[in-house]
Amino acid sequence: MAKTAKKPGKKASPAQKAAPASALQKKKNDAATAKAAAKQEAARGKLERVKVPSSRRDDSTEGKYVYCVIRSEQPLSFGPLGLGPEPAEVHTIHFRDIAAVVSNTPIVVQDPTRENVLAHQRVNETVMQKHTVIPMSFGTVFKTDDDIMELLRSAYDAFSDVLSKMQEKFEFGLKVLWDRDQIIREIEDEDEDIRRLKSEISSQKGSTYFARMQYGRLIDAALQSRTERYVAEIFNSLRSVSVASRSSDA
Repeated sequence: MAKTAKKPGKKASPAQKAAPASALQKKKNDAATAKAAAKQEAARGKLERVKVPSSRRDDSTEGKYVYCVIRSEQPLSFGPLGLGPEPAEVHTIHFRDIAAVVSNTPIVVQDPTRENVLAHQRVNETVMQKHTVIPMSFGTVFKTDDDIMELLRSAYDAFSDVLSKMQEKFEFGLKVLWDRDQIIREIEDEDEDIRRLKSEISSQKGSTYFARMQYGRLIDAALQSRTERYVAEIFNSLRSVSVASRSSDA
């Protein structure tokens, strides 16, 4: 009967015996590190949740709407008259003896709605009752009080000079409108060349492109000449009761 010989098995090396224990220890260390990190993060979250909020308000989106410039050394308040769904408090910001009349407003482009334009006008009319004013254009907004004081400082001489000249005076705007079709009919009646050219255009059977171009140029020139004449007549009529004036095509 044959016998099967058993080969002696190889002994595991010390390193091989230690391998499972080393891997287990590494897993334990990683778990402990992760747990410590989780605790640290939780603690940080608690600190952030109980952090006392700053008492300073973020005013980065709020600016100052400027209505006019006046002469005044004392701080003034005109009440809730300014722009906004709830009329904003109107007050002054000073440099030396001149001041800007302002109210708080979001830093946005103000739409010239009826409500906004009337609020702008209401403030100026209220201030005008006791002060000489230099009105600012609708929609004039500055970011900070310092920006407004810099404007007053840099233009102090000009503001002061205008306020002196405007003392006890008012600024008015006069806009003259006319009926263009009626004026063109009057021009055609008065200008023989234009009248003849219009007649030629009406009687021609072929292309009238160049004749119509010439007619348009003559009409534009006549309208410009008449505009300048009317403006000069208006200025001459008002010159005796005004100290300054300017014209605008707008």
